[in-house]
Amino acid sequence: MHPCTKPTRIKDKRGVHIMEMLRQKLSLLPEKPGVYLMKNSDGHIIYVGKAKVLKNRVRSYFSGSHDGKTQKLVSQIADFEYILTESEVEALVLECNLIKKHNPRYNILLRDDKTYPYIMITQETHPRMLVTRNVDRKKGKYFGPYPSAGSAREAARLLNRLFPLRKCRQLPARPCLYYHLGQCLGPCVEEIAPHRYENIIKDVQSFLRGGQERIVRWLEDKMLKASEELQFERATEYRDLIQDLKRLGEKQNITLTDFIDRDVVGYAVLEDQMCIQIFYLRQGKLLSRDSFIFPYYEDAEDAFISFVAQFYTEHPVWPKEILIPELSNSILEKLFPVTVPHKGKKRELLQLAHDNALTKLEEEKALAGLTRDKAKEGLDALGRSLQIPAPRVIEAFDISNTAGTHTVAGMVQFLEGSPWRSGYRKFKIQDLEQNDDTAAMKQAVTRRYTRLQAENLPFPDLVLVDGGKGQISAAKAALSSLNLTIPIAGMVKDDRHRTAGLLNIHGELLNLDQSAFYLLTRIQEEVHRFSITFHRQQRTKNMVLSQLDGIPGIGARRRQLLLRAFESIEKIRSATVSELQGAGLPAVAAQAVFYHFHPEKEHQHDS
Repeated sequence: MHPCTKPTRIKDKRGVHIMEMLRQKLSLLPEKPGVYLMKNSDGHIIYVGKAKVLKNRVRSYFSGSHDGKTQKLVSQIADFEYILTESEVEALVLECNLIKKHNPRYNILLRDDKTYPYIMITQETHPRMLVTRNVDRKKGKYFGPYPSAGSAREAARLLNRLFPLRKCRQLPARPCLYYHLGQCLGPCVEEIAPHRYENIIKDVQSFLRGGQERIVRWLEDKMLKASEELQFERATEYRDLIQDLKRLGEKQNITLTDFIDRDVVGYAVLEDQMCIQIFYLRQGKLLSRDSFIFPYYEDAEDAFISFVAQFYTEHPVWPKEILIPELSNSILEKLFPVTVPHKGKKRELLQLAHDNALTKLEEEKALAGLTRDKAKEGLDALGRSLQIPAPRVIEAFDISNTAGTHTVAGMVQFLEGSPWRSGYRKFKIQDLEQNDDTAAMKQAVTRRYTRLQAENLPFPDLVLVDGGKGQISAAKAALSSLNLTIPIAGMVKDDRHRTAGLLNIHGELLNLDQSAFYLLTRIQEEVHRFSITFHRQQRTKNMVLSQLDGIPGIGARRRQLLLRAFESIEKIRSATVSELQGAGLPAVAAQAVFYHFHPEKEHQHDS
């Protein structure tokens, strides 16, 4: 459904047929657990839910009264289907998988695809300690997740100083500084028995699971011994390590003394919005927190359960304990290391998470009200300046290229003065007879509104183009060729590439009041950010693909695989053979890529 259209119940003959069909299907629902999929009139899945008893749950959508947010969902349902499962637990797991597959509009979606860093000890002959966001249990042992890359790197840096694991990506021909500092066993110098690594890894695991106090005592013994043997530099190093460990332990006021890794997950609701707050405690200390705000269209407890299941399904390494509030349904306890605290410090932390979530919702509501008022004021002023009604839907275009190459267009959509990211569109500009921004603008505008015409979708109230008279003329010509009359204006910049003003369709500079100018600035900055980001992605992609041409065993599919895994040619160039294999390449292809960028090492290998 386009954001400009209002959800209304179908009232024609087709609508009567749909309601009759739904009634028949409802009467056949089984009294068993399963997952249901709600569809709209186009056959698109708009909502996925789970149920302990399908018959009761699905029928509840079509009986009784609902609040506004649920009625919005129900008004779009034209059909449904269901999948039976053996238990409600299986239904929850299946629900997570189907939400991830179909991205239904009305479900809670983890749209940011945020990945968390982990500390990894590799399964190599001579193991290393790395910080990674990719989890593959075949490659090593993982600890985390950590709330930020900074906290993970800080812990890994300290551990690499404490424990003599290998630091080099490839074994050097001669011992490095780490060996002389006692921070590496030196597999480049002598053969290391596997049991020595096993003992080190046990110590690392002990540290990461809360054994800091034992490590401090061990370092103090080493410091005293080094001092007695007059090895003052080594003693100073141990002293600094002890101080770093103690500082790490003093960083947080919110702590639990058991040194256990745990997440505290609380939630609050306000009107049709839910906020979930997660506190990340690592080794007993609060390191960071995350907030997630979204509308929900079901019972609040069910929405919370669905979120928690999605979140921890996406992150395959869990903390030892996950604290959640008391729920009427204990389903999460059957899938994850969930605990419901009823008293003490853990209960206080959970209450704190709830209070933070509620405060966040109240702040967002107040901010949204101010933003709405300011946006309405700006839209009214913009409409007066252009002598049109206040434009409820605005679409803005910008062209981005590098010296005429990799030309792309970006289009952003603002609904009621706020970005509507579902309406954003990207255009790869096809070959042009004349290579300039105005021709590219004409192509982008033509393609956009040809598509809307073909799909019988609503048109915007105002089209803005980033540029002056040339871009305005190009957009005007594109709309004229489609027999469309939509108001057009041009956003111009000053010498410092900042918003300078607005040109009407005749190329005249308009006087804007502060509210309209502020809105225009937001739109121009957003469309520029969106288009230039797309341009950089395309340019990087083409650079990577071209530099991978000609490597044996690396075709189009594997080039795309490398691009997704490493994002830039520099990262591919610096990757080891094992890291390339970790991205999904077979051993022979990984070696071909590595030696393509390091031909001198291939000769060393051959000799």
